[in-house]
Amino acid sequence: MDMDVDDTGKTGGEKEKEKPIVLLLVGAPGSGKSTFCDYVMRSSARPWVRVCQDIINNGKSGTKAQCLMSAASALKEGKSVFIDRCNLQREQRADFMKLGGPQIEMHAVVLDLPAKLCISRSVKRKGHEGDLQGGRAAIVVNSMLQKKELPKLSEGFSRIMFCQNESDVQAALDTYIKLGALEAFPHGCFGQKNPDAKIQLGIMKFLKKVDVPSNARPNASSAQDSATPEATKVTKTICEGRENATSLTDTADEEGKPRPDLVVDSVRQNGSSSDVPTLAFPSISTSDFQFNHEKASDIIIEKVEEFLYKLGNAQLVLVDLSHGSKILSLVRDKAAQKNINPKKFFTFVGDITQLHSRGGLHCNVIANAANWRLKPGGGGVNAAIFSAAGPALEVATKEQTKCLSPGNAVVVPLPSSSSLYSREGVTHVIHVLGPNMNPNRPDCLDNDYVKGCKILRMAYTSLFEGFLSIVRSEEKLPKGSNEKIGSKPSFLLGHSEDAPKNFGSKSDQKIKRDAVDQHERSKKCKGSQNEFGSDINASRPGKVNANNGNIGGSKTKVWGPWAQALYNIAMHPEKHKDDLLEITDDIVVLNDLYPKAQKHLLVLARCDGLDSLADVSKEHLQLLKMMHAVGLKWAEKFLLENASLVFRLGYHSDPSMRQLHLHVISQDFDSKHLKNKRHWNTFTTAFFRDSVDVIEEIGSRGEAALVNKESVLSMELRCHRCRSAHPNIPKLKWHIFNCQAPFPTDLLQNGRLVLAPSNT
Repeated sequence: MDMDVDDTGKTGGEKEKEKPIVLLLVGAPGSGKSTFCDYVMRSSARPWVRVCQDIINNGKSGTKAQCLMSAASALKEGKSVFIDRCNLQREQRADFMKLGGPQIEMHAVVLDLPAKLCISRSVKRKGHEGDLQGGRAAIVVNSMLQKKELPKLSEGFSRIMFCQNESDVQAALDTYIKLGALEAFPHGCFGQKNPDAKIQLGIMKFLKKVDVPSNARPNASSAQDSATPEATKVTKTICEGRENATSLTDTADEEGKPRPDLVVDSVRQNGSSSDVPTLAFPSISTSDFQFNHEKASDIIIEKVEEFLYKLGNAQLVLVDLSHGSKILSLVRDKAAQKNINPKKFFTFVGDITQLHSRGGLHCNVIANAANWRLKPGGGGVNAAIFSAAGPALEVATKEQTKCLSPGNAVVVPLPSSSSLYSREGVTHVIHVLGPNMNPNRPDCLDNDYVKGCKILRMAYTSLFEGFLSIVRSEEKLPKGSNEKIGSKPSFLLGHSEDAPKNFGSKSDQKIKRDAVDQHERSKKCKGSQNEFGSDINASRPGKVNANNGNIGGSKTKVWGPWAQALYNIAMHPEKHKDDLLEITDDIVVLNDLYPKAQKHLLVLARCDGLDSLADVSKEHLQLLKMMHAVGLKWAEKFLLENASLVFRLGYHSDPSMRQLHLHVISQDFDSKHLKNKRHWNTFTTAFFRDSVDVIEEIGSRGEAALVNKESVLSMELRCHRCRSAHPNIPKLKWHIFNCQAPFPTDLLQNGRLVLAPSNT
C-alpha cells in the first residue's frame, strides 16, 4: 500500500498526530483555569505554553492582541497553547478561533462549576494576577455568568469537554496529562449535562449571603466570612491538591487560600491523604535575612532529596505568600530537573497560618522562620505564626528552650488550646533559625556564603530531622510487636538518651508504664524474668570500681521494653536490614536515630550476654578491637567526604540501652537532639570511655574502669575544646560553633581523636 510520506520521512498519519492544540479554557473567575494549566504543563509530555492576558505584558495586564501574537508564536514552534481567559462569550472566543487551521486542533475545556463556588473563591483570594478579588470580584463574577454562552462545535472546535463538578475536572486533567507529544484526541463534545436552570436564583441567594456592600469594597470581610457550607464543602482540590500539585497558582486560588473545593475534615472522614503527615515550611533566611535565592534553592533541593526517602509517605511543602515568588519558581524548576516526586514534595502559595481553613491544605506540622529569642514580633512568618497560635505557643516554646542559635531548630508540640491546633489541625511548630546576610539585623555574616551555606544546610537538616522525629513518634505500635523496626515508636529505632522523655502517643505511654511496672516487679521478686525470658537477678554480681563504688553489672540492671531495641537488632539483623549500614557475623552498624552530632553511628556487638562494658572481659578483647576497626573505617569514610570533621570513638560507662555498642561521633555536636545537660555530659566527660583506652584496660586488667552516670549528670556545661563554662545548651552550642581552640591535650594523645590526615 502506498503511503503519503513527506520530505522529513513522516507519514500523513504521523503528521496528523503531531498537530499542536489550541485549548481555550472557558470559565468564570475562580473556576480554576490557571490551576488546570499549571498542573497539565508540569505533568504532560506534550510541550504547552500558557497565554494569560493578566500577565502577558511583562507580568502585567496586557491586550488580547498581545495574547494572539504570543499564541501564534508558540504554535509556530510546534507547541500547544492554553488560552487562559474567561472566554465566556462567543465573541470573546472568535479571534482565538482564527488561530485554528488544517494543522492546528481547536479544543475547549469548560469549567462550568457552581456559581457560588466561583464567587466564594474570587471573594476570598488575595494577590490575584488581574487584581480581581474581594467584594468587587463577586459583582464581576455575577455579571459574567449572566452573559455566559457555552461553546459549541459549530464555532470551529474539534473537541469540547464540559466540567460541572470536581470529578469532571479531574477527568479532564487526566485526559490532557496523558496526551503524549504525538497523540491525537477523538473529536466531539464530551460531558455536557443539562444546564442549571436555577443559576440566577443560586447566584442571587449566594450574593445575599456574602452581603456585598454597595460600594463593593475589595476586602469585604462579610464576603469572606459568610460563605455557605455548600460553597466550602468538597473532597479534593481541582488538581488533587497537596498530593500531586507542584504549585497552586491559578487565578482561582493562587494564594492557596479560598479553596472551598477542599475541606480536610471530609477528606479525613474518607480516610484519604489528609492523614498523611505533612510539613509546611517557608524558605529560610531568603526574606528578611536576604540570603541569595539561587544558593538557597539549591540547598532546599539538596536537603529535600536527602530526606524524602526517610519520610515514608509523609510530605514536604514549601510555602510562600506570593504567586510571583522567586524562591518558589526556582525550587519548582530545580525539583522538576531532579525528578523529585511531586506527591512527596511540592510548592504551595498561601498563608502558612491558614493552609487548612483558607487553602484546603492539611499540614499537621508547620515551620517558623524564628528569631534567636524565640519571641513574637519582627514581622513576616514569625509574627504571623505567633499571632495565629496565640500565647499558648510562646508558653510551650519556653518549656522547650529559651533561645535558638543559627542552624538549629526546636520542635514545639502545640497545645490544643491554640487556635492553630483547633482551626488548622497543626499539632507541632518547628522553630528554625537560619543565617543572616542583612547588615541591618544581628549577626550578619557579611556575604560569607561559605559559612552561610553551611548554616543554612544545618538549619534544613535540623528542620527535617525534627519533622522526621514527629512522624516516627506518631506511628502506632501494633499489639505484641517487638520485632520490626517500622512498627516501633521512633525512639526504638536507634540509641537515644531521649527515649524515656519522648513518649507522646498512648502506645508510647503504655510502654513507659510497662517499663516502670517491670522495674517494680523486679525489685520485689528475686529471679524475675524479663520479656525475653532471661533471669534479671540471677547473674553475676555487679563490678566494683575503686574510685566510684558499686557500678553494677549490666545483668543486674533492669532493661525496660524500650531499651531492648538494640538487642533485638543485634540478635536479628535480618529483620532490620533496611535500617542497617553494615552486617557481619560479629557486628552491625546503624545510624543513631537521635544523633548528637552531624555524624553519629553505633557499632553493635552481636554477642549475646554483652549488655554493656560491665559485661566485658579479656575473652572479648578481639571483638572490641574489631568494633574499633569498623568504627574507624566509617569515621575515615566520613572524613573523605568532609575533612573538617573530627571523630571520637567510645562507650558509655552505664548505657541507657541494652547491648554493647560503640559510639562513632563527630565532635561538632551539631544536632537538635543534643538538648540538655545530661546529653552533653555523657559524651564529653569521663563517663564517655574512649575505645582505645577500653581496649588497653581490658587487655591489661580484664575490665574497664566505669563512671557512675549520676556523678556526671549535674556537672556544669563546659566546652569540650577550651573548657569554658556556659549557663545553658543554646549558649553552649553557639560558643561551640565559633570556638577555634585546640582540643585538650589528653584527647589529642593515644589516637583518641580521629582527624583527616591534613589536620593531624
